Amino acid sequence: MTTPVPKPDIGVQGHFIGPEGANGLRSAENLGVGWIKQQIDWNSVEYARGLYRWADLDLLVAGAQQRGLKIMFSVARAPGFSRPEPVEEDGPPSDFTIFRDFMHALSDRYRGRVAAYELWNEPNLKREWRGHELSAAKFVELIRAGVEGARAGDPEAILISGAPAVTGIDDGVEAIDDRRFLRTMIAAGVGELVDAIGVHPYGAANPPDERAADAAHLRSGYSNHPSFFFLDTLEDYHTLLREANLDQPLWVTEFGWPSIDQFGAVDTAGWDYAREVTEDDQAAYLLRAIELRRDRAWVGPLIIWNLNIAPLLGAERSESAYGLLRPDGSERPAYRRLRGVGE
Repeated sequence: MTTPVPKPDIGVQGHFIGPEGANGLRSAENLGVGWIKQQIDWNSVEYARGLYRWADLDLLVAGAQQRGLKIMFSVARAPGFSRPEPVEEDGPPSDFTIFRDFMHALSDRYRGRVAAYELWNEPNLKREWRGHELSAAKFVELIRAGVEGARAGDPEAILISGAPAVTGIDDGVEAIDDRRFLRTMIAAGVGELVDAIGVHPYGAANPPDERAADAAHLRSGYSNHPSFFFLDTLEDYHTLLREANLDQPLWVTEFGWPSIDQFGAVDTAGWDYAREVTEDDQAAYLLRAIELRRDRAWVGPLIIWNLNIAPLLGAERSESAYGLLRPDGSERPAYRRLRGVGE
């Protein structure tokens, strides 16, 4: 195998804990990326107030350090003891000081070894914010608590605001439009708290440099709203930050294109656009996105979603279509081509 070209500001999100953790770290190292991102299921770590299971994270941190990989932890899913009754999945705690205390414990344990923390995930979606009404201002309150804890635990860690989801939906119940959500986050003072603003510029099946306002589109669907275009999302977020005189970089903490090419029979109801992206398209789009970053100094690291979920979840899950590895563990063209690409 040839030596991968180093990509210090490109990363991959994946599963780096559990039975496949070591294989995931090995695959990331062999890709030549500088970062790995692991979403932390807070509920699985803090099983009672102030009581923690650290073993899996300890192994991950040690393994990543041995391979020279920088670590980003994304923290979400508050534990049941902290949630309103009846406990619903995937939401913040009732008392945000519990988040503060967890971030303190987490960052203190891994001080100097975990480089960055993303505070929550896609809070403009009901499924990620159950137990509270959707509210960007309330989300900034959660960030404030998390920042307070993380700064006390590791003052040098990079803190990133949890990225809204790009949805095209703005009913205020199931979702709030990500641009509107970010604007309210800014008004609520997020810029005073974090080092970087998280963004998830997914592009459905649209090429990374295509724009919603273009006269024609390569793909047949999901082309009528800027939320479905990688470059529109980056540029719109940058404009919102500039208008508020904020200079934090945008960290792309998730992005990618799904393809069910080589997956066999898969039910894609609700995400049929994955049928329009071949494996070669997926590779080309990821490489083009990296090129687009080069002309935008205000864009920080790019974290590809995802590396190795397909071998764990199988072909029938939509998450697997975004993977750089196939369900059988073999490398997709995107993985092989990324190995030879620098920044």
